[in-house]
Amino acid sequence: MASGSIGDVQDPNAQLSSSSHSRWWAKETVAVVTGANRGIGLEIARQLAKLGLTVILTARDDAQGREAVEKLSSQGLDVAFHPLDIAYKKSIDDFVEWLQTKYGGLEVLVNNAAVAFKEHTEDNSVKHAETVINTNYCATKSLTEALLPLFRPSPAGARILNISSRLGLLNKLQNETLRKRLGDVEKLSESDIDEFVKMFLKQVEQGTWKSGGWPEVWTDYSVSKLALNAYSRLLSTRLSERPERHKISINCYCPGFTMTSMTKGTGKYTAEEAAQNAAWIVLLPPSLLPNGKFFHGRRETNFSKL
Repeated sequence: MASGSIGDVQDPNAQLSSSSHSRWWAKETVAVVTGANRGIGLEIARQLAKLGLTVILTARDDAQGREAVEKLSSQGLDVAFHPLDIAYKKSIDDFVEWLQTKYGGLEVLVNNAAVAFKEHTEDNSVKHAETVINTNYCATKSLTEALLPLFRPSPAGARILNISSRLGLLNKLQNETLRKRLGDVEKLSESDIDEFVKMFLKQVEQGTWKSGGWPEVWTDYSVSKLALNAYSRLLSTRLSERPERHKISINCYCPGFTMTSMTKGTGKYTAEEAAQNAAWIVLLPPSLLPNGKFFHGRRETNFSKL
């Protein structure tokens, strides 16, 4: 997968639809967006549908998911819905079977579904740490692994985008030993990442997490995104070893401080602005499509530094 500079790429809605050689996708290109009944996920589904992809909107709440699809349909957009709660294996299995039967596979996966239990942006409770870790890291990983066999071969390359956060960059981790371990790309394993989150959850259970060198802001959420970023980096190496037409790029994207229900409507960016950036990354031309990168907005940044 090519990973050239993308600094000079302009707005995707203009560029990627303006020339036939740039528009690598078609109506048959299937994009799955999780947690898409509201906020950034809903806007990503809207953006991709506007650009002509076949979009599968998922949500754990059936009624809310169908309401979201009706909203998009009223705008003339063709979006399908299937319930999906990534925290439950049966829900994942049911979704995978449905997707394979109805569409035969997919080319794009946007892992947007996530949770954060914060009443205010300055809160730092770890009361729901297990749920946060299990959803944002473990469940996202489970869904991704379940869908990997369904990605169809494509000369343009299939794409996975994990909605992440700069709170999960390595420089947020105060524990130097853990930081080096997660940052050692050559030696890092999936079991290392799993042990990392188990260590955190154990310290939460023991009440010793505050002295463990964990991130100091939104600690449980940050740890979940640290694990997700590390997994994404690891998976990108694994996927890069596939034959050319079967390769899948995987990147992470931080939308920044966005006005959603997770931030109680506060933020610097609108959900639409955040979604436009996500669509831009997902729809990059094959020659400019990176693999194993972390994006803040449309800028590539290091997994360890801001």
